[in-house]
Amino acid sequence: MDGSGILIGIAGGTGSGKTLVSKTIVQTIGSDRILAFQQDAYYRDLSHISFEHRCQQNFDHPEAFDRELLLAHLTDLKMGKAIQQPQYDFTTHSRRKEFVVIYPQPVIILEGILIFVDPELRDLVDIKVFVDADADIRLIRRLHRDIRDRGRSIDSVLEQYQKFVRPMHLQYVEPSKRYADIIIPEGGKNMVAVDLLVTKIRSILAEKDLHIGFDNDLRSEFLND
Repeated sequence: MDGSGILIGIAGGTGSGKTLVSKTIVQTIGSDRILAFQQDAYYRDLSHISFEHRCQQNFDHPEAFDRELLLAHLTDLKMGKAIQQPQYDFTTHSRRKEFVVIYPQPVIILEGILIFVDPELRDLVDIKVFVDADADIRLIRRLHRDIRDRGRSIDSVLEQYQKFVRPMHLQYVEPSKRYADIIIPEGGKNMVAVDLLVTKIRSILAEKDLHIGFDNDLRSEFLND
């Protein structure tokens, strides 16, 4: 890698299909060229307060995330440096003791509901994508995910949606759509839009490979002179 990674941000409401878009891109192009990770890994650690108090926190507000650490890690990745990414436990609302070493790739995909809200974070993103979907579809998908993957009850998911998720979506997520370079309607199953995005990423990778090859040719000529 030449130390100038391209950062693609994929934002959108909860259950809009962001993860499906990200996974489709990685599967199509290959994980050896693209790094994909989620803003959700950077929730602030709440282990210092009781579990009951943790459950009452607003996890859809920008302040729920450790923006300083996320900014630092994204900057390092774009410069070609590895990071130690925190691991978040959604069942306990706290960080695990373990971390994962993440190595940079030429293209980095950051996925998250609020990544276009913070101006400093937004400025780091080279291509901004917003995945859109109807509110009822997003709610159904969130219900399935939180019950299946995060051990939540139907009542707790609906309570959180009404108290935090919907108000924060209207206040922060939906308005951030205006910063997007590309809007993908109908969620992650809009393969026409995803294919166009894949084509753009392949073009970026081809251009980076060309520059690397050109630099290597110049270096070879210099050493042979």
